[in-house]
Amino acid sequence: MDKLTLQQQKLFDDIRHIDENGQEYWFARELQGALTYAKWENFHKVIKTAQIACKISQQEVTYHFPEVRKTIPMPKGASKTAIDYKLTRYACYLIVMNGDPRKEVIAWAQTYFAVKTRQQELAELYDQLTEDEKRLFIRGDIKQKNMLLAEAAHKAGIITSLEYATFQDAGYRGLYGGLTARDIADNKGLTNGEEILDYMGSEELAANLFRITQTEAKMRREGTDTPAKANAAHYQIGKIVRKAIEEAGGTMPEDLPLPDKSIKELEAETRRQLKPKKD
Repeated sequence: MDKLTLQQQKLFDDIRHIDENGQEYWFARELQGALTYAKWENFHKVIKTAQIACKISQQEVTYHFPEVRKTIPMPKGASKTAIDYKLTRYACYLIVMNGDPRKEVIAWAQTYFAVKTRQQELAELYDQLTEDEKRLFIRGDIKQKNMLLAEAAHKAGIITSLEYATFQDAGYRGLYGGLTARDIADNKGLTNGEEILDYMGSEELAANLFRITQTEAKMRREGTDTPAKANAAHYQIGKIVRKAIEEAGGTMPEDLPLPDKSIKELEAETRRQLKPKKD
């Protein structure tokens, strides 16, 4: 990761706290402001996603995200008590890794909160994850990278939802041997509104993650500036990934099995597990 300027580092240093045991921590509501999230509701969703990532990485959520209560000033001198979190550096790291990657300040925060030893631990841990845990892990990464891909598409002149659907279909057609998103959904037996990425196993998700990251990188590197070029780039990368799978003797993505549970079902189960147990 790139080095931070003193001004960028100061942004997070200024809201850093040290407890009586010399341990550093950050308050979630202060981090919200630093990361330019206007609404707590939106930032709280990122925190909840980060907590799922924490649980998947087999770390203690209550240690890294202890809940605290804070008095929030209100208009006309009033105040209210609201939820807050006392975050460890690792918790902050997970939050910014699940934040909006299109925000420049998120990139700064990812550098600031990077935990190299933890990153190595996570890499080693991946092989120990269950299939469903791997799916949650990769799906979270895809959500982030798809935001960057959408931004690259927008810079290339892809504006309307129909244009973006065409762009997405180009990538799917390359990877899935000519199948569109609708074709893939039909093959999986999905109805309108069900996201095909939520009904993929870890192997299929990994192939799509590679398609997404490599297309975004290619478009950024080449300065892709028209919808036609963007669609061509997405299709080309999809075909390259498909060819790599074929040469490795792998199963084509359209032939991989359908998981028993969707990503949304797995996330809901994890959220229920994270809820405090009543005495």
